[in-house]
Amino acid sequence: MKPIHKKIPVLIHNGKPVCESSIIMQYVDEVYNAGTKIWSLKGEELGTAKKEFIEIMKTLEAELGDKSYFGGDNFGFVEASLIPFHCWFYSYETLGNFSIETECPKIIAWTRRCMQKETVSKSLKDEKKVFEFVLMLRKRYGVE
Repeated sequence: MKPIHKKIPVLIHNGKPVCESSIIMQYVDEVYNAGTKIWSLKGEELGTAKKEFIEIMKTLEAELGDKSYFGGDNFGFVEASLIPFHCWFYSYETLGNFSIETECPKIIAWTRRCMQKETVSKSLKDEKKVFEFVLMLRKRYGVE
């Protein structure tokens, strides 16, 4: 429970509240793993990884719905956990040859809202630098 507001972090999934922080973190972990597959695979496996990533993002988008943030009107635990992936989106899109905005426009609108917060925008890496890092990893692991 958050000591100041006396609230528990909650992610609503299929209309049911998920209050356990470790379960919420599993969603975040799924996004990370699916994204890693996009830059580390080629061919048919890459196609499967893109579909998996988009499916996860659509699930998150459905849970976001028309709310400003996952918890409603306030930036919360889910935002703090998920927004760091925003700086990886350019790499996923470029190497996967797809557009997250086309597939999940509400997620991109959400990232833009989050990025308006100075504490968020100043704490995330530049997406082009992340892309350079990913290219270095691909070369190191022979994915090119």
